[in-house]
Amino acid sequence: MSLSPITSPLLFPARHGFFTRIGGVSNGVFKALNCGFGSPEDPYLIRENRALIADNIGVRAKDLLTATQTHSADVVTVLSAEEIPPETNADALVSNLPDVALGVLTADCAPVLFHDPTQNIIGAAHAGWRGAVGGVLEATIEAMCAIGAARQDIRAAVGPSISQANYEVGQDFFEDFFDRDHKNSEFFINGVEGKYQFDLPRFVLHQLKAQQIGAIEWTGHCTYAEPDRFYSYRYTKHNALPSYGRMLSVIAL
Repeated sequence: MSLSPITSPLLFPARHGFFTRIGGVSNGVFKALNCGFGSPEDPYLIRENRALIADNIGVRAKDLLTATQTHSADVVTVLSAEEIPPETNADALVSNLPDVALGVLTADCAPVLFHDPTQNIIGAAHAGWRGAVGGVLEATIEAMCAIGAARQDIRAAVGPSISQANYEVGQDFFEDFFDRDHKNSEFFINGVEGKYQFDLPRFVLHQLKAQQIGAIEWTGHCTYAEPDRFYSYRYTKHNALPSYGRMLSVIAL
């Protein structure tokens, strides 16, 4: 089965894709395009999946770069074509190099791809709630601007992530957001049994809008709602599945 990446009109002409779990060589619960080395799957199969994505984007497999994600606001600026060491911890990458692809892994968190088509600068960020609150989106934009991007020319697309309807959180989670900024209450609705439903995609869009960049959008896909199409950490836990894969979102000049 061929790969079925989701694309955004905001990011063209950059080569990019929010890749789903469709296509690839993974088996069993990881079927079929698992790209996360954190999954207990044969690393050979994961490398094969990444190579398929690199070929789809039009770069060499060794030029598809990712980092070890830790829900931080750390950004790596890629200024040489050398592969990022596996031990590099970061939740975002930026670059102005041609034929180098930047990737982030997700399985409910929000992948965000950035492009400044005027200065030919790209970025990719992994934005779970911790990273989004901690400033990973702001840090990515600042890193792009540091190598020549113009804030007003940057476009950002938020890929498949868990939607409010499926993101149940507790009182402590709500209070943490509320204490940071009372206006954050707008990203919550009441759930059942004293729980809340958190709107991660809208919160990420809100954070991006505050940066006054050129254009933003969410692709509108919920990872939890389509388990045959997307990997979802929460769907896996709620359905007592043994493990889950990770999707890769990629952008290249």
